Amino acid sequence: MTTPATPEQADPDRPDADRPGRPAVPDAAALRELADALTPARLFLGSAGLSHRTTDALALRADHAAARDAVAASLDLGLPAMAALGLFEIGTEAGDPATHLVRPDLGRRLTPAAIDRLRRDGTAGADLQVVVGDGLSAAAVHRQVPALLPRLESLAAGRGWSWGRPFAVRHCRVGVLNDIGATLDPRIVVLLIGERPGLATAESISAYLAWRPRPGCTDADRNVVSNIHERGTPPGPAAARIVALAGALVAAGRSGALVKEPELPEVGQRSGGQASARMGA
Repeated sequence: MTTPATPEQADPDRPDADRPGRPAVPDAAALRELADALTPARLFLGSAGLSHRTTDALALRADHAAARDAVAASLDLGLPAMAALGLFEIGTEAGDPATHLVRPDLGRRLTPAAIDRLRRDGTAGADLQVVVGDGLSAAAVHRQVPALLPRLESLAAGRGWSWGRPFAVRHCRVGVLNDIGATLDPRIVVLLIGERPGLATAESISAYLAWRPRPGCTDADRNVVSNIHERGTPPGPAAARIVALAGALVAAGRSGALVKEPELPEVGQRSGGQASARMGA
């Protein structure tokens, strides 16, 4: 009686067949473990017949729901962690959440009342002005800014930079940097803004930096540190990167595509010398 051949014996050309000189293909669990260590993307999920496994399908639906909720959420400065930051609030011409989503151009312009409030309560001519914008994920702002903002203030003080009083902009888009620069005239503006939620995370913010922004400046005149969240760049390292990049803008006397972010290993080490000099020196 002949013993039936196993699939590997029946098909010697299978990629995982045990043949001399042919590397073994890692099993599904090993591939998924490797993917999880490198990226939040959904890779090597496996299947149940022709469908996703129930746990993976439910996780996808949960993340999609979190992304939708993040877009719909409103910036809440009354939350204990946000209230502790002492931010005052201004708004853009977008006016309401629905307009903010469909008219990004209005989210780039401050209202006349907002400009008056900035002139009254803001800090004119600061070396570093940090602004908090809801962007497309207020949930991300609530999650990341309370840890990030105090670190930025501490690192800026360590470099001898004057600190503009932080404030929040509701219904905000990145281009609002231009009106802020024209109103307060800081040397560098840093906008901490909620990123568009995705299926990897709904709690990611970006930090956009601009040197003396003015109306007419474009994305090419700005720099950014993105993916600030626990599985990307956590708030601690993000603060170091932002301040190091601000130092590069100081050295260059401008921002934009021609100014590159310093290498990350230098960020935690640069505490003296030219990078620590007062802005404009």
